[in-house]
Amino acid sequence: MKRPSSVTLPILCTLLLLFIVSCNQESKKDKPVPPIVEAPSNIISLNEADVIYDNYTKHRVQLIEPYEQQRIEGEDFTAGRFVDFDYDTIKQYIEYIDQEAKNAGVKKVTKLRLYFANYPNTDKFPNGKKVIHKRQNSIFMVPTLDKGGINYGFFIGANGNAQLIRDWKDGTMDKIGFVTTSEKAQAGIMPNFSLNSNLQESKSLALNFGQGGPPPKTDF
Repeated sequence: MKRPSSVTLPILCTLLLLFIVSCNQESKKDKPVPPIVEAPSNIISLNEADVIYDNYTKHRVQLIEPYEQQRIEGEDFTAGRFVDFDYDTIKQYIEYIDQEAKNAGVKKVTKLRLYFANYPNTDKFPNGKKVIHKRQNSIFMVPTLDKGGINYGFFIGANGNAQLIRDWKDGTMDKIGFVTTSEKAQAGIMPNFSLNSNLQESKSLALNFGQGGPPPKTDF
């Protein structure tokens, strides 16, 4: 058997090298590089975050705590300073909103609207979950859609179509368990949160039950 000549061996090595380089290039083509995500324009600096956090301490907490202390004498109260949601829950929530909005014929979810809220002085929520932070401030969020150039929060009606929360509230405020006009004169009455029958098949897209509390020692 003849051994490769001194000319043939370099040619074989070159071909082998070209084959390896070609395979690496094909491998890279199969793994596209994700695009660079630019920072949103409303990112703020830590200095700005610290300033507005301190502003809340000076202009809100110092009003909330004395008010809550006098509501129930002898019961200590510390104002909550944050609400956080599990990161995976937020991603699931956004995916769920996109899914339900698409099925309901919504062309585009325009915003996530966060509402300030306040938990009741009761042991449990209507769904049976324990009220961990009684009387504490919280938030809940709803998706919005554009209608006539205005953003409105929406939910999925019993017919499967997107409906405005505004229209739902205007038509059912006296039927869902909140305080009615005749009841406002009665001090201390609590809402019972019972829904009227024509809302039972609707889908709410409002997200709540984040974890809240005093300021974390590792943050601001």
